[in-house]
Amino acid sequence: MKEDMPTVISVKNLHKSFKLPTERAGGLKQAIFNRLKGIKGYKEQKVLNGINFDIKKNEFVGIVGRNGSGKSTLLKTLAKIYFPEKGSVEIDGTLIPFIELGVGFNPDLSGRENVYLNGALLGFSNKEMDAMYDEIVDFAELRPFMDQKLKNFSSGMQVRLAFSIAIRAKGDILLLDEVLAVGDAEFQKKCTDYFAAIKGNQTVILVTHDMGNVRNFCTRAILIEEGKVKLDSTPNKVADAYEKLWN
Repeated sequence: MKEDMPTVISVKNLHKSFKLPTERAGGLKQAIFNRLKGIKGYKEQKVLNGINFDIKKNEFVGIVGRNGSGKSTLLKTLAKIYFPEKGSVEIDGTLIPFIELGVGFNPDLSGRENVYLNGALLGFSNKEMDAMYDEIVDFAELRPFMDQKLKNFSSGMQVRLAFSIAIRAKGDILLLDEVLAVGDAEFQKKCTDYFAAIKGNQTVILVTHDMGNVRNFCTRAILIEEGKVKLDSTPNKVADAYEKLWN
């Protein structure tokens, strides 16, 4: 990656934690008693503990780590679903997230209506979605079904539609969480073909447990462990370090 490319994502000293409830107070009187005694009804779980990295324009960056390491929380913070309690996230450009199936969809609306709903949530006007609609539907290969309610779609059909919206929405930065872990073999091949085509031409962040995808598509990778950046290096070095975690 050329050093003169502009920075499009800058993460500085990022911290995020969650309050997990422990036991119920069992009434107002007990809650007041617990408070006076300094007994908390929750415990704090620190998930991100000082994350730092920059991403340049057109980098294809893999984020890897074991379950519970903080990867998905990091992506949701980048997508502004979560907000940092300390540190900062600066993004230069339009960010399109594909994080969880069902986010931005209404099962009681048709496939067509959900395309426009999802587009509106991403900040696009109806006119802009009109221009994208045919391309979205053709990539998803769902044209005969678009006037049916989404709740009648199989999970694989919903994944295809959601992914097609994400990649055809013409965003500057594409944020993907385990997209290749779902869908049938044909859909997964379509994803890999698409990734091969955009490598080096669009900024992509991919969270994955598949080191083959890291090695094949990423120009750089970051290993997250216990909410910290353990290694930020080439795809092969990070993939090797990830695989050693299991040995």
